[in-house]
Amino acid sequence: MDEHRMFPKVDADIARKRRELAPKQMEAFRAFSAACFADGALPGKMKQLIAVAVAHTTQCPYCIRGHTEAALKAGASEAEIMEAIWVAAEMRAGGAYAHSVLAIDTMAAHAQAHGGTAGG
Repeated sequence: MDEHRMFPKVDADIARKRRELAPKQMEAFRAFSAACFADGALPGKMKQLIAVAVAHTTQCPYCIRGHTEAALKAGASEAEIMEAIWVAAEMRAGGAYAHSVLAIDTMAAHAQAHGGTAGG
């Protein structure tokens, strides 16, 4: 184990171990992944750009690297990749903003229960 790395590098030994521990699931996952990223109603390049955005939202470093590389190989430009990342950033920020309704509702309930008003 590399003491200085947050995330270990995936190498042949790790890939082999995954395959050995669950070969049927690994085979099914690979087939599923290939089907998901194959050209269909959406072209593969667009699917990879979606994956780049989702990877940034889930903050998976392996997915960020892998799907950025796959997007480039599928013909995506660096500008397209960066725009996809900005969409992910907006969605994450938008999620925080949208969920503020829970805090506002809680503050209102607290104020009502304690005979006051919600606010500063």
